[in-house]
Amino acid sequence: MHAPDEMVDEPVTTAAGKPADRSGPARTAGWGWRVHGLVLGSYLLLAVVVLIQLWLDPNGRVLASNDDDHGVFLFMVTHGERVVFDGASLFFEDRLNVPDGVNMMANTSILALSVPLAPVTHWLGAGVTVVLLITLGLAGTAAAWYWLLRHLVGSPLAAWIGGAWCGFAPTMVSHANGHVNFVSQYVVPFIVWQVLRLREPGRVWRGGITLGLLIVLQVFVNEETLLFTALTLLVFVVAYAAMRPRLALEAAGRFFAGAAVAAGTAGALLAYPLWYQFAGPSTYHGQPFSADMYATDLLSIVAYARQSLAGNGALTRELSVSATEDNTFFGPAGLVMIVVAIVMLWRSVAIRAAAIAGLVLLVVSMGPSLHVGGWDTGIPLPFGLVSKVPIIDLVSVTRFAMVPATIAGVLLGLAADRISGQGTTKRRWFWAGMVLALVPLIPKPLPVVQGVTLPAFITAGTWKQYVPDGRTLVPVPLPEVTTGREAMRWAALAHLEFAVPRGYFMGPANPPLDDTGSWHAPATYTSDLLWRVREYGITPYLTEADRERIRTDLIRWRASVVVLIPEVRNVAALRTVLVAALGEPQHIGGVDVWDERDLPVTSNG
Repeated sequence: MHAPDEMVDEPVTTAAGKPADRSGPARTAGWGWRVHGLVLGSYLLLAVVVLIQLWLDPNGRVLASNDDDHGVFLFMVTHGERVVFDGASLFFEDRLNVPDGVNMMANTSILALSVPLAPVTHWLGAGVTVVLLITLGLAGTAAAWYWLLRHLVGSPLAAWIGGAWCGFAPTMVSHANGHVNFVSQYVVPFIVWQVLRLREPGRVWRGGITLGLLIVLQVFVNEETLLFTALTLLVFVVAYAAMRPRLALEAAGRFFAGAAVAAGTAGALLAYPLWYQFAGPSTYHGQPFSADMYATDLLSIVAYARQSLAGNGALTRELSVSATEDNTFFGPAGLVMIVVAIVMLWRSVAIRAAAIAGLVLLVVSMGPSLHVGGWDTGIPLPFGLVSKVPIIDLVSVTRFAMVPATIAGVLLGLAADRISGQGTTKRRWFWAGMVLALVPLIPKPLPVVQGVTLPAFITAGTWKQYVPDGRTLVPVPLPEVTTGREAMRWAALAHLEFAVPRGYFMGPANPPLDDTGSWHAPATYTSDLLWRVREYGITPYLTEADRERIRTDLIRWRASVVVLIPEVRNVAALRTVLVAALGEPQHIGGVDVWDERDLPVTSNG
């Protein structure tokens, strides 16, 4: 394998100032496996440091900055375990959101990760699988970009820097707060490489099929990342063709033929999964928020993320939508060095095209109007023109900024290689700038909190006496977005052996009247009541009509037992309202339990 022609128009130079050989691995053979081992080991060590507090007790602790999404991915990996060990449906899960279930293809189900790691989940617990996947996601993404860069540069240090940035940039560390799907980007460099190589003679079938298979794999890791990659490559190809039309025209036949083979390969394999995603049960369209709710703030580009060494949480919160969405935050020196890298490499058409692609996606990430320092200026931006386009309307807009963050890493790696052929003074200034840029961005360990310990009622299997086949265990607080972390966590750590109503997932808001995407099941009297009690600690007076409405909801949920989770917010108020609705509980296995096995069961919900 070798670097595609014109990937870097000017020769990459070695430390001696001589042109480096571009014959791919042959030019880096001198690095040796010891060098590769040190690189990969450093990435893995850094990833472990970032996750060290979770590694100390993966099944007992929860990532503090996004405990909700941590709970979601505990559920996702447990679904993969059920597929392998229980023969459960690959694309549908009936143990959450009873009686309607969850369309797993319409959610970030990471099937390409959860299914292979099902034995880890089964024997060591979902918490171990999640922290393992996040750790390997960070280190693996860095390693994959290092692999690509070693085909383009002559310096191991340059490739290491580029890989380290791509794997541990503030956006990646931010998403490590629970987003298993977004930190697992190790397929992307291989997709990029195969797309670039489609222009080479003799690669229409081999390259097209390989690319198609990589696309299929990425769909089952994270479709949103695949969309970002496709849009970036589209902008890159258009920009490159505009600057080098004759070269682009000469390669167009091979390129589009290979792309067609890739599309055919992926389309054949993904036809049913994508049909299930968009036309199967519990499908939806759009997101439960407006396009401008989650957008990149202009000042975030020069600020530091809260998990960076130089980061300030209070300042970052003013410029970022959440701890998992610090998608830029290059810092002032970091931005300067990115610009320096572009200037150094400007003679390369490919670099200019990459820089244009990064800039376009950065502007798109800012949403329909420009935000500066938390203030909406009202200045319109291009995203407003496409915000309602299908598929685009499923994206959290600020995440488009992950693209320029990754491109920045590639540019810095290439520039670090190029500087080796420059004079001593230039080299000193460059490396001083790199130190000022990179050191403040060194990631800090992610914060965690202790989760509520699973009670003996769950761990000893006592619940099985109260939950016959076809019935559910109803945890209170109910599994919901922002308020039901422990319920989701308990169900996942119990291997989804019992079914529960509701949950945190993506589905239609109120079918069939409203199929807009929602993070939870349609509201009911009981779900709203329990949410208010947990949130505000106020226990309302329940009439007989109120109790009947609660009973109706429990019947629809096929409830056979209600369990109050201890140590949650306003637990005393929750107990009071449950006593008023259901009577006095039994205290069994460390929890209050209301036996509802006498409730009738509906067949269709």
